[in-house]
Amino acid sequence: MTERTQTTPLESHPDIMEMRERHARAERAASTQQGQTVEALALVTGLYLAASPWIAGFNGFSTLAVNNLITGIAYAFLLSGFGHAYERTHARAWAAALIGIWTIVAPWVVAGNVDTTRTVVNNIIVGALALLLALAASAAANKADRSGRTRSARPGR
Repeated sequence: MTERTQTTPLESHPDIMEMRERHARAERAASTQQGQTVEALALVTGLYLAASPWIAGFNGFSTLAVNNLITGIAYAFLLSGFGHAYERTHARAWAAALIGIWTIVAPWVVAGNVDTTRTVVNNIIVGALALLLALAASAAANKADRSGRTRSARPGR
C-alpha cells in the first residue's frame, strides 16, 4: 500500500545553481562585519527588552512586564542567526521592526496605568534601537539580494 519514492541526488536538482548562489550569498553576508554587528546588537537588545522590567525596576506593572518579556524573546529569536537565513531575513526584519514600534507604544496601549517616566523612557529607547537594528538587517538583506542578482545576471556566470 505504501508507495516508494525514488530519491535523486541533490546535484540533479533543477535549481541547484540558484540554491548554491543563495547559500554563498548568505555565507558572505553572515561573515561581514555589518551582519555580525547587527546580529549581536539585536540579540543583546532582545535580551535586554525581555529583562528590562526587572533591570529598570518596573516589574510591578505585570502587563508591561509580561509584554516586554514576550516581545524581547521574540525579537531576539527573529534577528539572532539572521545571517544564516538571509533569504528569509527580509520578512523577519520587518516583523522585528513591528516589534520595535510596538515596544515604543506599549506603555500607552497595554492594560493598566503603566505609562510612568521609567517605563516610557525605557521602552522608547529600546524600541527605537530595536527598530533601527531591524531596518539595518532589512537593508543588509536587500543589499545582499541586489549584489547576488547583479552577479548572476552577468553572462558567463
